[in-house]
Amino acid sequence: MDRPITTLFMLVSVDGKISTGSTDEMDYDQDFPQIDGIKEGLHQYYEIEQTTDLWSFNTGRVQKKMGVNQKEMPARTPVSFVILDNHHLMEHGVRYLCALSQNAVIITSNAEHPAFSVNESNLHIIYQEKTSIKEALERLKTECGCDRLTVQSGGTVNGLFLREKLFDYVDVVVAPALVGGRDTSSLIDGRSLTSTKELSGIGVLRLEDCSVLEDSYIRLRYRVAG
Repeated sequence: MDRPITTLFMLVSVDGKISTGSTDEMDYDQDFPQIDGIKEGLHQYYEIEQTTDLWSFNTGRVQKKMGVNQKEMPARTPVSFVILDNHHLMEHGVRYLCALSQNAVIITSNAEHPAFSVNESNLHIIYQEKTSIKEALERLKTECGCDRLTVQSGGTVNGLFLREKLFDYVDVVVAPALVGGRDTSSLIDGRSLTSTKELSGIGVLRLEDCSVLEDSYIRLRYRVAG
């Protein structure tokens, strides 16, 4: 394969939402620990997360929500982070990711991205005039040596992976919650199909494992068949 093997790994509600609401102030990490009936089993998601690939794909928007632009510098972890970003990360956020990561990779189409001002030995920049997830993944493998990648991005970027057939596995932990909301992000967002001629854009899954966890959580693992 000319790109890394990818796994979409996310925490979702029963109705497929990946956030508690439509604004950046609302977030599972902050909000679920406050809700009786959900908080009790939440630790299982984070424990499973620790077993995922040592290369992790995310977005600058998510990293900004997590506060990397303001946080104190962290200790280094074994994980390499790949971040798709054009304008959410500041220079401090890039330096934070470099301190945190074995390898920090910024994928951007912004020629003036703050990452270009950072001189760190473990920072790699994949610049594209026009964003192409497929090309970025190919370069990630050839230039950075990434063979397996866990994807934990937002619904819109997940939609790009789906439409370009770039997911190999799907691994979701389902929380016992119904979130609702037309504008609340779901596991896969982005452009909707508008014609039956586009049905090939639907991801067909084959169930590999279904695990009943504690406190009404479940884990579903699929292989993408087409």
